[in-house]
Amino acid sequence: MTTDANLTAISSQLAHLGEELDVPFLKLLGVRILKAEMGRGEILLALRPEHQNTWNVAHGGVLLTLMDVAMAVAARSADPGDRSVVTIELKNNFLQAAKGILRVKADTVHTTATMAFCEAKLYDDQGAICCMATGTFKFLKRLPTRNAQGERVIEVDERKA
Repeated sequence: MTTDANLTAISSQLAHLGEELDVPFLKLLGVRILKAEMGRGEILLALRPEHQNTWNVAHGGVLLTLMDVAMAVAARSADPGDRSVVTIELKNNFLQAAKGILRVKADTVHTTATMAFCEAKLYDDQGAICCMATGTFKFLKRLPTRNAQGERVIEVDERKA
C-alpha cells in the first residue's frame, strides 16, 4: 500500500525528469513536461497526498487539469507561429481511479488557421488508461506582460534557446 510518505518521496525523486512549466499553478502541482514537439505533448505528475480526494486517489480536478495542459502543449507544438492557446472546449471521460505516477500523452488531430483539435489519454504507473479527453484550443498571439517596473514586455520562450 502506498503511504503519504511514499508519495512525497516518489514525487521528490521524479522532480529531475523533464522540465517545469513556467505557470504558477502547474509549479504548485508539480507537473513536469516531457515532450512538446510536432503536435505532441507529454506531461508527468507524481501524485502527492494533497492531490488526492477522500478515497485516496487522484482528485478529478487534478486529472482534468493534466488533460487540459497536455493537450495545450500538443496544440502549441503544432503551430509554426509559436502562438499561445486558450481552451475553448474540453470533454473528459474518467474511466477508473488514478494513483501513483501519472503520464498524459496528447496529440493534435487537426489544426486550422485559428484552432487546434486535440485528444489525450492519461495513464497510471501500471500503464492502465484512467482518462480520455478531447479538446479544442484557440491560437492567440502572445500578449505583452508587465515587468516589475511596469514596462510592457514580451516574455521569451526559453525552451527554444
